[in-house]
Amino acid sequence: MAHVLEVGSDPDAAIDAAVSAISEGKCIVLPTDTVYGIAASAFDADAVQRLLNAKQRGRDMPPPVLIGDVLALPTLADEVTEQIRAVADSFWPGALTIIVRAQASLDVDLGDRGSTIAVRIPDHDFTRALLRATGPLAVSSANVSGRPAALSIAEAVDQLQHSVAVFLDGGPASGPVPSTIVDLSGQPRLLREGRISVTDLREVLPELAEG
Repeated sequence: MAHVLEVGSDPDAAIDAAVSAISEGKCIVLPTDTVYGIAASAFDADAVQRLLNAKQRGRDMPPPVLIGDVLALPTLADEVTEQIRAVADSFWPGALTIIVRAQASLDVDLGDRGSTIAVRIPDHDFTRALLRATGPLAVSSANVSGRPAALSIAEAVDQLQHSVAVFLDGGPASGPVPSTIVDLSGQPRLLREGRISVTDLREVLPELAEG
């Protein structure tokens, strides 16, 4: 039977249970500002593989990493440039995933990510508090590939109950529109338009290319 905890009733207990599961290399489901996500420690290659297996997803689609605070970004990125800092200041916390060059010595196996890593800070108070307790988490939408992303904990349990140790119920998700993805590892390039519009992005990145 799935272990479901309501984050609103006892957030500290929910964080403790999630931290314990993550430290044991297990997957959890957590709420975000978009859809529910399945998460594992970004620094545990076996746990990340369990996440990919749960989603029935290949290593050619490495999950992004969620962090709780912009102070964690330099631990992942090779360099936090003025451009990256400006984008982070403008859109984080929020529904913008940025791709940056990873530190060459970064011991993170998320799949076939090459020399880059995708990072986001969600606009969700509880989940940021959880991320500050766990450290960076590899997170992907809580669904089996090819099925809709979970917008409720019941939908996440239905799809992932046999692969997840703890389900954190934060109530209904805000909707299926995903985060926008921008590649900042070189010339700024839009990879996916989601909740953050191109118009808003170009206020900070006038040189942004599409496609």
